[in-house]
Amino acid sequence: MTASSRGRGRSRRDFLKGVGAAGAGLVAGSVGAGADMAAPAAASAAAITRPAPLSPRHYAHGGAGAPASSVDFGRIFPDLPPFADATDTVRAALLEVGRQGGILDAGDDLGAGPKRLIVDPTVNGNPTPTDPYGTNPDNPTMTAGSTFVGQFIDHDITFDQTSQLGIPQNPLTSPNTRTPALDLDSVFGGGPGLRPDLYVENPDGTVGPKLKIGTGGVHEDVPRSANGDGTYSALLGDPRNDENVIVAGLHCAHILFYNRVLDELEQFDLTRLPADRAGDRSNPYVAFLLAREVTLWHYQWLLVNEHLPQIAGQDVVNDVLQNGNRFYKPAPGDAFMPIEFGAACYRFGHSMVRPSYRANFTSGTGDSTSPTADPFFALVFDSSQPNFSAAPAYDRDDLLGGYPAPRRYIGWQTFFDFGDGQVKNNKKVDTTISSVLFTLPVPAIAPHTQTSPTVLPQRNLLRQLTWGLPSGQALARAMRLPGLGAADLADIGSVYRPFVTRTPLWFYILAEAKAMAAGLHLGPVGGRIVTETLIGLLRADPTSYLSVYPRFTPFLGTDLQLGSSLDPDIAGNRSYTRAHFLYYAGVVTPGTYR
Repeated sequence: MTASSRGRGRSRRDFLKGVGAAGAGLVAGSVGAGADMAAPAAASAAAITRPAPLSPRHYAHGGAGAPASSVDFGRIFPDLPPFADATDTVRAALLEVGRQGGILDAGDDLGAGPKRLIVDPTVNGNPTPTDPYGTNPDNPTMTAGSTFVGQFIDHDITFDQTSQLGIPQNPLTSPNTRTPALDLDSVFGGGPGLRPDLYVENPDGTVGPKLKIGTGGVHEDVPRSANGDGTYSALLGDPRNDENVIVAGLHCAHILFYNRVLDELEQFDLTRLPADRAGDRSNPYVAFLLAREVTLWHYQWLLVNEHLPQIAGQDVVNDVLQNGNRFYKPAPGDAFMPIEFGAACYRFGHSMVRPSYRANFTSGTGDSTSPTADPFFALVFDSSQPNFSAAPAYDRDDLLGGYPAPRRYIGWQTFFDFGDGQVKNNKKVDTTISSVLFTLPVPAIAPHTQTSPTVLPQRNLLRQLTWGLPSGQALARAMRLPGLGAADLADIGSVYRPFVTRTPLWFYILAEAKAMAAGLHLGPVGGRIVTETLIGLLRADPTSYLSVYPRFTPFLGTDLQLGSSLDPDIAGNRSYTRAHFLYYAGVVTPGTYR
């Protein structure tokens, strides 16, 4: 930070102490949309208003879009006008675009059941002789787990708990309650001193450095405390990592990976790590720093070498690594979270969600050598469940998080490729969203945020107004990248004609992926923003592997023996994958299905 920004903003330590408090006074409520939408295509474009001028300190800080403090959001393109004014007509149009049964809804046959939605070609949304694209097609270049890796990464770097959907707000004065760094504060909570509840208590009354882990009775679960009424509260650095069973499983895997590193710390040569300069490894705090850094470097390497090539394409990743960032260029130690990334481009992952998953292979009955022993298939969210929107107090038949039970764990061979033929794919990146996301249970909505509407695409679209985001076309022009034509945006134009030329950025990113990358990964605008943001965060962090030792390669879990049936279509570096990480964490064993 500059001297002026340090004086104005909270320190990183003060910020971490205050995590969770930012949304304490938020009043939840629905966004009104009183405009008559009977003939939306005939509506005229609303006048476009440029953002209010920024104060001189923002320019002195390194650009008009950079906030005065890294605890706030910022903009990469501060001079671009919003795609539309926040009028009732525009809000109503956005709600119509995103409504259940509207142009974004895949129309999945949820009544067919969770297993058929995966395996039955008549209902699983894949191409048919009469529909060569499909209604909600699988993506052959990514595994089902890629979706939840993206969600886990998002929860590490961005969390808006103060804005109201569809109501304009200045991001440069709006707090991000995650650190703008790939530092897994969602797991570590800033350390034992700031979040002692996350760490194991020692006999002498101290806590740490080991993290707590829970269990549902058979396999690992996030740590929880009983509330006395049949419900539980998760003990997490970020409560959103308990939104569904899969992301909770990833959180557990990172806990167990770190805990194992602690156990084996004396075996490693860690002289490349900045934390190794801290002193004696037998000191609990030094051990915490070292084990955390080893975990972070493996996590960061996988992000750059596996996740980004899958979601953005290898070419753009190579270009940013070799030639540097062109648009998002924070100074070292002075990163911020750009709203173009957090509120639009990185929300592409919602289009990759399947309506259902095979969560595990044995439903809590004990591990097996057979992948067909007793699989637990379930919808992500099932609105037919009793008390659908209440805090979970029983073992539901869907994959909502929040409750420990013997079958609520993950069999990872479904989600990542272990070469045994069991891996499944996620859905393509396009303007088709699985129907389960049009009826969210309230516990799946981030705490201390507005709970209405409960339709995820509507929430995403209203955020474009909240932050005054530019249109996709304006961003493509500013980046000197090819833009979409009217034919690519005919669907949204049929709802509200002005959106054909001034398209909400989130929708544009999805349409661009379908039109320019066949839905396999993000297109030019989305891929560049996502890649530059994530690599930019690493380059701005003086302790990341990319800043300290870019030649680092992961060394934990490399003894994993993968099967002979690796899927050749999966993108990204295949020499070290998420499968190796999970193997070292001890949550999967080849040849055993849990």
